[in-house]
Amino acid sequence: MKLRISIVMLLLAYFVYAQSNDIIFQQIKNAGSSVDNDGASTVVIFDTTQVKMMDSGLSHVHNHKLIKVLTEEGAVALRYQTFNYDTLSAFIDIEAANIYKNDGRVIHLDQSHIHDYQAPARAIYWGARDRMIAFGRLETGDAIEIKMYKKGFSYALLYDENDNRYIPPMKGHYYDIVLFYSSTPILSKYYEVSIPARKKLQYEIYNGEIQSSLMFAGDQTKYLWSKENIKPFKQEPHMVSPSDEYCKLLMSTAENWEAKSTWFYGVNENFGSFEYTPEIKAKTDEIIKGAKDDLDKIERLTHWVAEEIRYSGLSMGEGEGFTLHKGEMTFTDRCGVCKDKAGMLVTMLRAAGFESFAAMTMAGERIDRIPADQFNHSVTVVKYNGQYMLLDPTWVPGVRELWSSAEQQQGYLMGVPEGAPLMVTPISDPAEHYYKVNGESELLNDGTLKGKLVIAAEKQSDSRFRRLLKGTYKAGWENTLLELAETISSNIEVSNIKYTDPYDLSRPMTISFDYTIPNYAMVTENALHFKPVVAGFPFRHRYVNGTLTMNVNMESRKTAFRTGCSRLSELSETIKLPKGYRIEKLPEYDSVTGSGADFEAQYELKGGKLVFYEKLVEKKRVYEVEDWESFRSAVKSANQVSDDILILEK
Repeated sequence: MKLRISIVMLLLAYFVYAQSNDIIFQQIKNAGSSVDNDGASTVVIFDTTQVKMMDSGLSHVHNHKLIKVLTEEGAVALRYQTFNYDTLSAFIDIEAANIYKNDGRVIHLDQSHIHDYQAPARAIYWGARDRMIAFGRLETGDAIEIKMYKKGFSYALLYDENDNRYIPPMKGHYYDIVLFYSSTPILSKYYEVSIPARKKLQYEIYNGEIQSSLMFAGDQTKYLWSKENIKPFKQEPHMVSPSDEYCKLLMSTAENWEAKSTWFYGVNENFGSFEYTPEIKAKTDEIIKGAKDDLDKIERLTHWVAEEIRYSGLSMGEGEGFTLHKGEMTFTDRCGVCKDKAGMLVTMLRAAGFESFAAMTMAGERIDRIPADQFNHSVTVVKYNGQYMLLDPTWVPGVRELWSSAEQQQGYLMGVPEGAPLMVTPISDPAEHYYKVNGESELLNDGTLKGKLVIAAEKQSDSRFRRLLKGTYKAGWENTLLELAETISSNIEVSNIKYTDPYDLSRPMTISFDYTIPNYAMVTENALHFKPVVAGFPFRHRYVNGTLTMNVNMESRKTAFRTGCSRLSELSETIKLPKGYRIEKLPEYDSVTGSGADFEAQYELKGGKLVFYEKLVEKKRVYEVEDWESFRSAVKSANQVSDDILILEK
């Protein structure tokens, strides 16, 4: 059995920053080979972090890491290491970077191997930078060592010329999210935070076990966590975020979410984020003029901000991170990121006389109980009929919703004066996002199929078509629909296309067209082989009907999974059959009913016509493991219907 160094031995070895080369080389040797580490290309021998928090909330962080190369692929992966930071709120110093060669040599890299440059950016240009260590060519058996000092935090707030810029937004508080999982094996991970004794730190461990301890050292309290032999996590198809499934540690000195809520409210009110100018007031009045009621006003303002404030993080200056830029700035620039769009909507709603505030949420991950900063997105709330109503001008361009149901089952925190707890957006009724296809067709003796299709879609299903069309020039809209029609058959001939203007959000999207498909059915001496167009679940396009392309081969799952949105798909078609032909046996399908999805489909003959009906109900956006059985069965059944061929005999 390969020797594993215990936590105690590791602490003795690297708790003091300076280590002897002999100890390092022994640890490298004990880490073993790729075979010893389940075929991994690299292995983290140890990853230790020590944090000291000051009264102000400023944190000094020392990280020490040793990583071994196990394969040639690992050598390529470790040839450089990059660390991203924001100069307005964080500082990074590479204290040491060393290579431990497999022949016993130690190479100490000097500053010429450490580079600092503007980080590549797309859509958000806030001046983030990268600090890169260029290790160069490595070999199997080598190891790299990094000692790094950091101070600050990952969200920029207000610029300051001294260490105040590194104090976290919620002054006097400390919070962190420490991931005790990895895509590569970790033999030992250690995290320590030392805080002033009079401050209280609450923490919680999720999705696993971590060894923990508490120490008192004069006017400091030390919290220590460690875990050994961390195996690489396994990514299952369509899995939720790994942080929702694998071991992590959350900590915060904030008392609760209500305290965070009132703080978020206060920093923006004190900054004047939502003060409106005469120009903003005039534009607001112009937009809501003639509105039939308050909801109509809210809809108009939400969609104006959604469509007219472009998503682009160009703005700089005071007001980054949790402090939203002032409405005047965003109104002038006509661009911004999610928090700017949310703040612009708050500003205009207030100009229209509504009570409105900003809120924070986490797109793509769960928000857990500990009030750490588990946020990556900003939205708006407005008082309507005595209740707070969620609005998201970032996610609803081209969507017939005010709050995108692609964000259902998502945690959020409102920044309101009375304080608010953490809340979760409800599941959206699948019927709200219907995708309905109705067809009428006639099959001729020569195998030609003629017919008409009418597609109707609402909300999230509706938005899929709109975005496909709006993604090209108006002159190309019809070609886009023709390309979708060709997913039915490459021989399809389409005429009389009609469709809703994708920019007209006043009514749901509808698409209709007539078609002829020569040689659609396979003709033999005594039979016709074919399947109804609608039974093929048009359109089989990853963006329009992505559920049918999901990998549902796994009989069981270990992790939760997600789709784009809850949804109702309802398909029907009536087919006039050619004279002189009959169907001896129609396919039969078992219904599926469960917590994840429902399914039903049937064929029947009525007066010389074949009638087809199918319904698929996807009940959520985020699913638990126990939902997989019914979800998988429903999707497999829908694909089976699509594959089945009918035989008409003379």
